[in-house]
This record gives sequence, structure tokens and C-alpha cells, in this order.
Amino acid sequence: MTDIRALTPDDQERWLPLWQGYLTFYEATLPAAVTAMTWQRLIDPAEPVHGALAFDESGRAVGLVQWIFHRSTWSEGSVCYLNDLFVDPTLRGKGTGRALIAHVHADALANGASKVYWLTHETNQTAQKLYNAVAERTGFIQYRQLLAP
Repeated sequence: MTDIRALTPDDQERWLPLWQGYLTFYEATLPAAVTAMTWQRLIDPAEPVHGALAFDESGRAVGLVQWIFHRSTWSEGSVCYLNDLFVDPTLRGKGTGRALIAHVHADALANGASKVYWLTHETNQTAQKLYNAVAERTGFIQYRQLLAP
């Protein structure tokens, strides 16, 4: 059974390797200032950004999930965007990702959100197997315009 709990200020050393693993998986790099700001937002109770870690039986952090509540023009209340989900590659397929999604779902329900939604890259077939089992694939395609370098 995977133990999942909200991030605390003492978790930065547990969180950072998983965060770096997530960025590496998507072949992304971020300036150190962005990672530092992300961490500060995650532990600030005034922010709409939340995070949790999954731990194995030995107490080692093996997964992370980060989500954001925001307003929507399609509902009276907020919606929940599951922004980041990462599980140690050596432990995938053992239910940790599913448990992290369920954790976000429970928090979204508790906070009155009307839905939880997320994105994944079209090449991430492993994740899509899980996502297709726990959620509806909407068919929407993401477009974006970058505003800053």
C-alpha cells in the first residue's frame, strides 16, 4: 500500500529528485529560480498550488503529484488541474500513479471542484494506459503561444 501525504516544508530534499526526474522524463530544463519558486508555491497555504508525495514501505519518496485549483467559465465552482504526476520509473505499474490520481480526486471533491483534468504527451503510452482506465479522454488538442523566453 502506498502512503500519500501533502508536502511539508521539510520535504524539499525528498521532492527535488522526483521533480528533476519528471523534468528529465519530458526532456525539459527549467531555471533554478523556477524550481525554487515552484517549491515555495507548493508549501505556501495561500497559493492555489498543492503537492503530495507517495512513499513506499521503507518511507522513501517514490512519486509526486501537483495540482492547481482555478476558476472556470464552465462551472460555478473551481476546477482542478492535475499539473504534474511522476512515479519512480522502477516502480511503475504497481498502483502508485493510480493512488496519486485518487489523492487529487479526493482533494478536489473536498474542495468543491467540479472536475479534475490533466494532459500528457502523445508519446507517453504507458501513462495513457492508466489514464484511459481512470478518466475520460476528451479528444481536445492543446495549443499554446509562448509569451516569454
